[in-house]
Amino acid sequence: MMQESVGALVREAAQRFGVKTALVFEGRRWTFRDLELDASNVAWQLQKLGVRAGDAVSLFSPNCPEWIISYYAVMKIGAVANPLNLMLTAEEAAFAMNDCAAVAVFGSADRIAGLAKVKDQTRLRHLISFGEGACAGALRFEDLRSETREPFAIAESLTLDQPCTIGYTSGTTGHPKGAVLTHRAILMNTAMTATMHMRTSADTIVSALPCSHVYGNIIMNSAMAYGATLVLHPIFDVEKVLESVQSERATMLEGVPTMYMYILDHPRRSAYDVSTLTRCTVGGQTMPEAKMREVESAFACPLIELWGMTELGGLGTTHSVYGPTRHGSIGVPLPHLEARVMGADGVVVPRGEVGELQIRGPVTLKEYIGRPEATQEALDQDGWLHTGDLVRQDQEGYLYVVDRLKDMIITGGYNIYPAELERVIAEFPEVAMVAVGNVPDEHKGELAKAYVVPRQGASLDIEALDAHCRSRLAAYKVPRLYQVVTDLPKTSTGKILRRKLREHFQ
Repeated sequence: MMQESVGALVREAAQRFGVKTALVFEGRRWTFRDLELDASNVAWQLQKLGVRAGDAVSLFSPNCPEWIISYYAVMKIGAVANPLNLMLTAEEAAFAMNDCAAVAVFGSADRIAGLAKVKDQTRLRHLISFGEGACAGALRFEDLRSETREPFAIAESLTLDQPCTIGYTSGTTGHPKGAVLTHRAILMNTAMTATMHMRTSADTIVSALPCSHVYGNIIMNSAMAYGATLVLHPIFDVEKVLESVQSERATMLEGVPTMYMYILDHPRRSAYDVSTLTRCTVGGQTMPEAKMREVESAFACPLIELWGMTELGGLGTTHSVYGPTRHGSIGVPLPHLEARVMGADGVVVPRGEVGELQIRGPVTLKEYIGRPEATQEALDQDGWLHTGDLVRQDQEGYLYVVDRLKDMIITGGYNIYPAELERVIAEFPEVAMVAVGNVPDEHKGELAKAYVVPRQGASLDIEALDAHCRSRLAAYKVPRLYQVVTDLPKTSTGKILRRKLREHFQ
């Protein structure tokens, strides 16, 4: 039976799993009962501050227990959580908070101090600071957590189809848009993700993915719903992540491709015992098949690829833990979801041909807040969400991401998909990471340029790399330029920012 709201997850987890460890963070531990009591305390205090059901409350902090407790407290009173990307400036955060009319914000002391300077440009009534050093005018989170110590009853008026979260898109063009997700969408995605990956109370999950991101958020919610222990890291650090896999005897490791690539390239990787891992997941960006095989060899367990987006509140496709994992494929739609591949002419393309991935089902966004035209553009009258991802589907229904529609490079009239070039370049033995972007060209419009990070201690032979590309790619696809770099621009989740490449390496 589905819970009546996301806020009920923590209450029911406390009842079912009690004193089992729910959360491990920097050596400290919380039981499911601890998290329920803390979330209840904060919920009571939010009500005393005048925060009501339907109000938006922002969360602006790195991963920490306080973030999780605040999230479930917001859910308990029927307010709407607005998770903010940690990399936003105070002014960018203020835009999102204004856009969703947030009345309060929880955050780390440094973020709250920055927001205090722009508070008069927002509708915020309350700034609530985690940790020490709260700035003038901000409330201390510890004061909210420590007073009550009694359960909080979930608002009876709350329904599954009411707003639960407002997540902002990355805003590649113009201002970001706030995708409104319902309680039903988040709970359904949580349940379907857990089903596909067989997440249970026997699992210990290691994650450094931000809880504010849909990928990290669905990991957090599925752990809470099914009684898994979540070993959470504030940031990704190879040695600390591997140490926690070893010391906590983790069964699952979750990440984006760059995290696994850093692990593969780390000189002390083999010093850690990772034999308890039964499966790993990877999402957020396509991962070269050669690197996926290396990960599976290093960890001796399957690496399950997945795909999702803010507008789905989590995953849209993945592989079942019981079925074959096809490297290079994002799998099949989650249960209760439909997928189709649509051509530019508005006609579904035959299997094997490239088109835009569209998704329909109970997890799609309700709307972009305050943007009816953008909502109609993204979500058609039949309920199909236009994802902007170019894919192909094989005869058995498995989906393969070709690239983002917006990332496609057109050179001399030919379409080039950066992800295809990245997969080929990543097969070259001396390459640790790669990203392909575009540069303007007077004659061909734009050209493909590869930014390559060599493996530690490797000497990268560009001529040999180019010959490798020419042996695997059609001539028009081969990068016309290569640049050796020490790192690549990334989002808060570690996803490579292709659109920042040219600007970053000027």
